[in-house]
Amino acid sequence: MAKRKLIWSNNAKIQLFEILDYFNGRNQNSNYSKKLYRLFVKEASTLIKHPELGIKSDLFLVRGLIVESYILFYEITSEYLIIHTIWDTRQNPVNLQIK
Repeated sequence: MAKRKLIWSNNAKIQLFEILDYFNGRNQNSNYSKKLYRLFVKEASTLIKHPELGIKSDLFLVRGLIVESYILFYEITSEYLIIHTIWDTRQNPVNLQIK
């Protein structure tokens, strides 16, 4: 089987940069944001090697990987691993939209 390509959806990219921007402002420096960014990238890279690592969701082919206080919701296809959403678990789950 060929290696899957990692794709961040536009929604996931926006959420990622909003999270990083929030911590930049709150902490008045980028140290934690850089650490969190590296962690997200590392965990997403791990998913390429082990796509079944995350917990199954109610949506077909969508799984969730817990990263600190966040869940990366991703979809596995034969060619791609698509990260759809980065969900802050401290939010109201009623507002969760994966795709």
